[in-house]
Amino acid sequence: MRVPAPPGAGTRDDIVTITAPSAPRTTEPRPVAQPPRPRRRGSVGYPRYVPYALLLPTIALFAAFTVFPYISALWQSFTTNTDGEAVFSGLANYTRLFQDPLFYTALWNTFVILIVQVPIMLALAIVLAVAFNSVLLKFRALWRTLYFVPIVMGLVAYGILFSALFNSQDGFVNQLLGYIGIGPVPWLTDPFWAKISIVLAMTWHYTGQSAIIYLAQLQAIPTELYEAASVDGANARKQFWHVTLPGLRPAIVLTVILSTIGTLQLFDEPFVITNGGPLNATLTVGMYLYQNGFQYFDFGYASAIGYVLTLIIGVISLIQFRLFREKS
Repeated sequence: MRVPAPPGAGTRDDIVTITAPSAPRTTEPRPVAQPPRPRRRGSVGYPRYVPYALLLPTIALFAAFTVFPYISALWQSFTTNTDGEAVFSGLANYTRLFQDPLFYTALWNTFVILIVQVPIMLALAIVLAVAFNSVLLKFRALWRTLYFVPIVMGLVAYGILFSALFNSQDGFVNQLLGYIGIGPVPWLTDPFWAKISIVLAMTWHYTGQSAIIYLAQLQAIPTELYEAASVDGANARKQFWHVTLPGLRPAIVLTVILSTIGTLQLFDEPFVITNGGPLNATLTVGMYLYQNGFQYFDFGYASAIGYVLTLIIGVISLIQFRLFREKS
């Protein structure tokens, strides 16, 4: 651009050439190369079907040893053994079952043991758990271990132990009672005392397991609740009823349902200690199923007993769930 020169500049053409500064060059930024994404640990790029293929052996074993026996037992419950062959007989086994007085005897014995043993065991387990959780108890770890030892003892082994302890002639329990002037008790030869011996054996064996479950739940109860109850003037008894028991509710629900299912399937203790006697006083549904299936080889009838027992367990468990849910 040309502009006139200022006066007195003394230039040749009195014209000054001014060069405007050129605009800066704009260059587009080069794209920055992104670093490669680190691959997750364990991600090796397998096809999607590989995890399912790895599960196939487990699924096959589960189907072979769980699903197939259930289906096979269901089919057998509709058959009868005729000349060594299973012949379809419809509902004959179920009709026979509901007309079998020995089945009702076994069912009655099972429910008597259930109604007596489970409440005693769970109440004792709560008392033990509260004692184990007390800061006043010394050597708490030792006591917890001692009360949990019975549950790791084999069912047959502890059954033989109690069979020897309750022997009517020279058992340790009767010898101990004799020292305090009490005559021998017919633990295994009287129908009433035989049931008591089964209840005592089961209580000794399973109380520790329930106590450990309750102890874990007790330690989850916030101590602030006990502090607030103390501030409100609640004594130890009121704290137990209004803080401890409500806090134990989830564990109580769990142990009630599991203990009910386990007792309805009771087999080992009456089989080893009393062999179902005397006079079928300790015959349970589980033991009656065993007798028909593996002593009389009537697998169709045994399968029918098993499915009826499964139905009974399912109905009782459902009722318990409903009752606990309504109370909550």
